Amino acid sequence: ESYAQDLAPLLDRVGAQPVSAALTHQTAAAYLTAQNHLAASTYNRRFAALISADGSFLRGLRELGYVENQNIVLEPRSAEGKSERLPLLARELVAAKPDLIYVLGGDVAPSVRAATSTIPIVMAVSNDPVLSNLVASLARPGGNITGVTFVSSDLAAKRLQFLHELAPQLTRIAVLWNPDHVDPEYRETQAAGKTLGIQVHSLEARSRADLESAYQTALSVGAEALIPVSSRLTTLERASIIAFADRHRLMLASGWGPWAREGALLSYGPDLDEITRRSAAYVDKILRGASPADIPVEQPTRFQLVLNAKSARALGLTIPERLRALADEVIE
Repeated sequence: ESYAQDLAPLLDRVGAQPVSAALTHQTAAAYLTAQNHLAASTYNRRFAALISADGSFLRGLRELGYVENQNIVLEPRSAEGKSERLPLLARELVAAKPDLIYVLGGDVAPSVRAATSTIPIVMAVSNDPVLSNLVASLARPGGNITGVTFVSSDLAAKRLQFLHELAPQLTRIAVLWNPDHVDPEYRETQAAGKTLGIQVHSLEARSRADLESAYQTALSVGAEALIPVSSRLTTLERASIIAFADRHRLMLASGWGPWAREGALLSYGPDLDEITRRSAAYVDKILRGASPADIPVEQPTRFQLVLNAKSARALGLTIPERLRALADEVIE
């Protein structure tokens, strides 16, 4: 499913605003009482799409026997695009006394975790849960929160390797990243760049207002390629970033499939739909009695390489046959 296909049904319902949502059990499963309920909270529009009627999370719940409007109900709540509302929304969900809170988004999780130390929390996040102080370790979370992360230790290095294979002449790249979004991708790209003899320049952007300065820095250092690190900012500004790279003939390599499908040269990263679908199993385990403290945080094991041959031709590049054979998808 494409980003647009995932997003459209939800944005029609909430007026293109990020949402929070609550899921409530209407009828009892064998291991639940009729009063049990779970809540889910999200702010990011992409992640919100994954809990819309056709989204991955609900699909995972259905596979486990949960059916919306039969034994669960989805209740959207708009955050109106304001992150400062997240703590209040988290407190509202906690006040409802759910048996479990499901969180989508690495910047949502801290608000929910701060609001409760007792209600189990299942998260699906794109940052590093350990570096973000959400869990003690991936193997033993230790508190009331566990779930899945889209972060994997070797993704950044492999992405740069694929880009270098596409363009062996590459010597300078710029990495667009948000220092407030805690993950290892920027420093791992730096390390991979040293191995490959590629200069890696930092473009820090914490908000949309920082992007124009970041773009100008990329041009001033003579970057030949741009790698945006996945975060809320880069996801929401994807069209702007792709347009900038296209305008200045920069190779663009990113983390998730929609980028390449919309014009980036390549994407290499986890299958968001698959890992979000798998997070539903965490909800099921905890509702069956497991403790989140003892359930390891899952990292992605399946990755998608998407190549855009049209973009490659526009840049005067030829996709090597080895990469074509490795790719999950080649856009002609």
